[in-house]
Amino acid sequence: MMRAYVALGSNLGDSRQHLLDAMTALAALPHTQVVARSKLYRTPPWGVLDQPDFLNAVVALETELEPHALLDALLEIERNAGRLRNGERWGPRILDLDVLHMASVTVNSERLTLPHPHIADRAFVLLPLNDVAPDLNIPGQGKVLDLLRTVDTQGCTPLT
Repeated sequence: MMRAYVALGSNLGDSRQHLLDAMTALAALPHTQVVARSKLYRTPPWGVLDQPDFLNAVVALETELEPHALLDALLEIERNAGRLRNGERWGPRILDLDVLHMASVTVNSERLTLPHPHIADRAFVLLPLNDVAPDLNIPGQGKVLDLLRTVDTQGCTPLT
């Protein structure tokens, strides 16, 4: 079993329900269990600014799935939620799932880079990741808690 961290985001439709449904789907993956869930956070859009705020979260998984198999499972969960990948980056979406990090695994392929190359830049990832793994060291980037101190979290609020 490997520890994996998955980021979840949504800003179309019932975003809270999309994230909760995705967490249920992640827990149902074969040879996988959700071991921690962050709070949900309302965050301003990143990249394309003219769109609704996002809800974001992170889950920690224990999984036997290899990185590309996990990625394929995440893409299937997105499709089942109604996500259409039209090539637009950082735009509005029903559901976005990203593998952030897998313990002791480095991947640099056309389809997947691990650890995720933009973890250190994004408050919408670091805030929920800090909820589940503040002491996690992201190779080449630093400890989550330290990375969080370097990003602008203005406009990011936890939901109750």
